[in-house]
Amino acid sequence: MAEVPRTPPQDIPARARLIFALDVANAADARALIERLGDSVQFYKIGLELFMAGQYFELLDWIAARGKQIFVDLKFFDIPATVAAAVRQLRHRGVTFTSVHGNQAIMEAAAAAKADVKILAVTVLTSLDRGDLDDLGFQCDLEQLVLSRARRALEAGCDGVVSSALEVRKLRELLGRSLLVVTPGVRPLDNRPVDDQKRVVTVPQAFESGADYIVVGRPIRDAADPRAAAEAIQQQIAAALAAPAGSRHGAEHGLSERGRRG
Repeated sequence: MAEVPRTPPQDIPARARLIFALDVANAADARALIERLGDSVQFYKIGLELFMAGQYFELLDWIAARGKQIFVDLKFFDIPATVAAAVRQLRHRGVTFTSVHGNQAIMEAAAAAKADVKILAVTVLTSLDRGDLDDLGFQCDLEQLVLSRARRALEAGCDGVVSSALEVRKLRELLGRSLLVVTPGVRPLDNRPVDDQKRVVTVPQAFESGADYIVVGRPIRDAADPRAAAEAIQQQIAAALAAPAGSRHGAEHGLSERGRRG
């Protein structure tokens, strides 16, 4: 069994806790949006859409040169040797996180190759609900599946997990602060459409549950003023982090049963 990672530092700058999903058609659009967002966003997630558009590594280097943090979200899932080789390509390029989505051997290979890159294991995609898991042949409880995958990620030497906030509270109860938790499927208080996300929470709910980072995409990208939208979310993050434990918005109501069911 791999050594259990140390407890992650809790002094993450508040404005670095927002990760913006840079899901646009090409590198030119990405650069233009980054320049428009300015200092409202410190952390960017670049995924498959931009990877397939070309100039991925040139864009990665351009973002890093501007002092921004980067989450390479390609959900590596291949034979362990190939995943390890892919992770090695990201080392010493200013990449903070990358994601893997596979079995124990895949996670262990990624962790062994990571160097200065933190490995995040995907638990269950926030676009999946109970019905989708049934279709895929997973008969176990969704929450138990998330907890099992998180525990195995920790054993494999991963630094964190990608998990819906609907499961983060239980994850913290089970594993404490031993893993970083990055939470997608987050919507601002005044923006609740779920699009193709089926298990969503608000910004305060995510941090009340114990998330370290949140990933937000369309509510910023599709806003009339993306910079203002990002700043509004930054204000919600600051307020959530400043609120006493147990008193943040949504805590008194908990996470909805509808959300838990997907």
